[in-house]
Amino acid sequence: MTSRRILLLSGRDAVPFLQGLVTNDVGKLEDGGLIYAALLSPQGKYLFDFFLKRSDAGVLLDVAEPAADALVRRLGMYRLRADVQIAPAGLHLQRGTGPAPDGADPDPRHPQMGWRAYTEAPEADDGTDWQALRVAHLIPETGIELTGDTFILEAGFERLKGVDFRKGCYVGQEVTARMKHKTTLRKGLALVEISGAAEPGTEITAGGKPAGLLHSRAGDRALAYLRYDRATGQIDAGGANLRILATPFDT
Repeated sequence: MTSRRILLLSGRDAVPFLQGLVTNDVGKLEDGGLIYAALLSPQGKYLFDFFLKRSDAGVLLDVAEPAADALVRRLGMYRLRADVQIAPAGLHLQRGTGPAPDGADPDPRHPQMGWRAYTEAPEADDGTDWQALRVAHLIPETGIELTGDTFILEAGFERLKGVDFRKGCYVGQEVTARMKHKTTLRKGLALVEISGAAEPGTEITAGGKPAGLLHSRAGDRALAYLRYDRATGQIDAGGANLRILATPFDT
């Protein structure tokens, strides 16, 4: 399980500050619960993904630990004169797939991804095989399927409830909206079945031509980034044969 850092954004401008930056509608925080969102480059490519939750002190932001310092720097770059303070929240992530404790919220990406809660107790693991769970439900992971080359619609952010096309402008919005309304996506993630030995990072070929890259694997299932127009007929990764089970657009 990737360690997480919980930040607190406080100050009177915290909500409008986030609303002008991230892919989801921060106004939904007033309804309670979590929202999933991303911060993009001006060119519409992925930079960071995170969960947001309203608290009495401001807005909690739950981000993968390896990305946290860079995210704080990026938010600081956009802050300018806004009344926003960014600091450690002094909280830890708890999550699981069993009965949710008081104060926990469902993971908004998929019903099978369990619940998340933020407490002063040290981060705990309930024994869930999170890798297998997210592979089974086509959930990309920070730094693995989600990198600086990723367009979030290719990673399935609409299905994961991580983007809102009815909100106002945000960084990278023009590119994202154009991909949604004016193009047919020919590349993106897929859930595949693997028969044979293939490690993450193996090039995928179809008919001998490059067709993508293998990412996270759990048993005989894996996430792959594919060129859908090429990934037909016999699909291979190293010494393994692949079969496409689902894409973000049909799950």
